[in-house]
Amino acid sequence: MDTTDACDLRFGQVGIACVRVRRVDAAALAEELERRVRAAPQLFSRAAVVLDLSHLLNLPDDGTVDALLEAIRSAGMLPVGLAYGTSETEALSRRMGLPLIAKFRAAYEPADGGSIAPPAAAPTPAAEPAKRAEPVVREPVLADSAPGNLLGAQYHDGTVRSGQQIYARDRDLVITGAVANGAEVIADGSIHIYGGLRGRAMAGAQGDTKARIYVSDFRAELVAIAGHYRVFEQIPKDLEGQSVQCWLEGEKLLIAKL
Repeated sequence: MDTTDACDLRFGQVGIACVRVRRVDAAALAEELERRVRAAPQLFSRAAVVLDLSHLLNLPDDGTVDALLEAIRSAGMLPVGLAYGTSETEALSRRMGLPLIAKFRAAYEPADGGSIAPPAAAPTPAAEPAKRAEPVVREPVLADSAPGNLLGAQYHDGTVRSGQQIYARDRDLVITGAVANGAEVIADGSIHIYGGLRGRAMAGAQGDTKARIYVSDFRAELVAIAGHYRVFEQIPKDLEGQSVQCWLEGEKLLIAKL
């Protein structure tokens, strides 16, 4: 009799996108997602996504949520769960047979894990100090710790190969080689790439809007800072192969030559 285990069960770091619904309109959602998939099929086609309902005034009923999920599927993406939020969201996830993805916090769920009222609600005198109860408005990419004091930089020598992912938790990331197509480099702080970037670079993964991305040879598929991203099917001629820096100015991700 074979006594070996039937499987291994491990938790890893996986890239999951977040679809944050701003109005309940399944047809409009499908149209918008289809447009994004057409613009960057290698990135978004059959991408695993989490449905975030936290920006809606009222939680939709089960039938409406099912229509939103079907809109995501019809656009070519694959919904894998709901963004963690209130007890009502948890009950909805149970009824829909979907997991709650805790690393994607709803906009009105504080970093310490408790549930509070949506941002419009007035705070009570007994509320937590403002620093702890401040709403999290951008979902973390890989982990659920709030941004804090960054540690010393994490270094990677050589090429980051296609399909490989490197994550610098609570620190900057320094890559001394190239980042190939299909590779991902992610950091809670800033990212410095002393080579070509052909894959994806995501800085400020825990919401640090001051993070930056520096690249010696810019040919990226995607760059993102604190959840704000830009996708490139074709690099603008004035940026292709150039040394650039990326940063946030308000809600806009900017890229300029160094």
